Amino acid sequence: MRVLLALPPSIHELEIYKVAGMNAPPLGLAWIAAVLERDGHKVKIIDSPTLKLDEKKFLHEVKSWHPDVIGLSLQTPMAPKGYRAIRLIRNELPDTIIIVGGTHPTYMYDEALDNGADVVVRGEGEETASELLRVIEKHGLDKQLLRSVRGIAFRDNGKTVLTEKRPFIENLDSLPWPARHLLPMDKYTVFNKPIKIAHVMASRGCPYGCKYCITSYYWGRRIRFRSAENVADEIQYLVEKYHVDKIVFSDDEFVVNRRFVTQLIKELKERGIELPFACGARVDHVDKNYLKFLYDSGCVALYFGVESASQETIDRIGKKITIDQVVRVFRWVKELKGFATGSFILGFPWETIDDMKRTVEFAIKLDPSYAQFTVLTPYPGTPIYEMAVKDNLIEDWNWEHYTTVKPVMRGYNFTREQLGKMLTYAYRKFYLRFSFLWRELRAGRLKDLLQVIRKEVREIIVERLLGKREGRE
Repeated sequence: MRVLLALPPSIHELEIYKVAGMNAPPLGLAWIAAVLERDGHKVKIIDSPTLKLDEKKFLHEVKSWHPDVIGLSLQTPMAPKGYRAIRLIRNELPDTIIIVGGTHPTYMYDEALDNGADVVVRGEGEETASELLRVIEKHGLDKQLLRSVRGIAFRDNGKTVLTEKRPFIENLDSLPWPARHLLPMDKYTVFNKPIKIAHVMASRGCPYGCKYCITSYYWGRRIRFRSAENVADEIQYLVEKYHVDKIVFSDDEFVVNRRFVTQLIKELKERGIELPFACGARVDHVDKNYLKFLYDSGCVALYFGVESASQETIDRIGKKITIDQVVRVFRWVKELKGFATGSFILGFPWETIDDMKRTVEFAIKLDPSYAQFTVLTPYPGTPIYEMAVKDNLIEDWNWEHYTTVKPVMRGYNFTREQLGKMLTYAYRKFYLRFSFLWRELRAGRLKDLLQVIRKEVREIIVERLLGKREGRE
């Protein structure tokens, strides 16, 4: 069968893409594509945001390829444009089967079916897509046979059918590597610069179940790692095939498995591969010696989720770290002269404005290399979403605004408008410090930073720099 996998058109216009400064490949689609190619299907991927495709160009690409089946991957902010894409495809290719998957339709399956999807793939997609297409290839959308496919939702005589949940893939090494030959590998960027960078996912899942994060609920409450040899083989292939010189590990908790990390770095060194890499981490999974090992082994950036200055809030969201651990780790980072970003969330429902200000002050005290501030966003499938719906806290139901940079819900003690102002306050307080700006200027990073921090802060920094220059002249 001819299978087209895609991200919806025009999503490059969404705020989350405009502020990120990075184009990352859709590894999920590429992994599914690799499995389907292995099954003998002819597969095409359309990475719409990277190619900046509008609806007209997207539809031309779809029609010119004559697919039998189209699969759309939807995260929450992409959903409205995904649903519009379904309607456009239906008008032009009424007999084409449309499947949707991803975090949003996994939980909002009725919404996706209401908007024209034939089948929803719920959860991890590779094995489900493979089995589903075997049924479709031989029998089409036979409702009785679809019931035997685990991990899907569909409609039968107007009623939603949820099939048995599919177990997670235990042996990730059994999967072929993502089908990067179907992606525009020369167009992925960092700080909007073309850099030979590769994104690699070595594991799936997270055991912690933070109430605001979809990872544990979508990928499972247990981390499943690929073998170090398998990941090293993939990286070696990327170096030889695409000449990549930087790696970003997309795992939520890459450093949790010290044995794996140590083996992977050993494997790479034995092959003569020593590339700079960036990855996510938790403050309770590192000590000073481990941090030193990571930095000495080529780690150029660690990303730590701090979230709040309040231990009570950290406990309530299920983060399972302590403020003391946070302070200690960022002190070690400075002592080792390493680079680390701290992430902070504003707007937990029970917070006050003063609580949020304390989180900002805590970020300044920690003084990470960079700070990321976001507003709490209630993604479907998370306990925070259930709380927000139950207590009628959500005021904006436009999924396109669910980007973590635009408030969509109020709290018990603050309005949505106040939360938006707090986000601007946070970026201004952190980034408009002379000591920080001077540090970035000396490190040669200020120009890159200006591309990704919030527009209001960027304009103020430029005005101040120009003002000082004019004063000198």
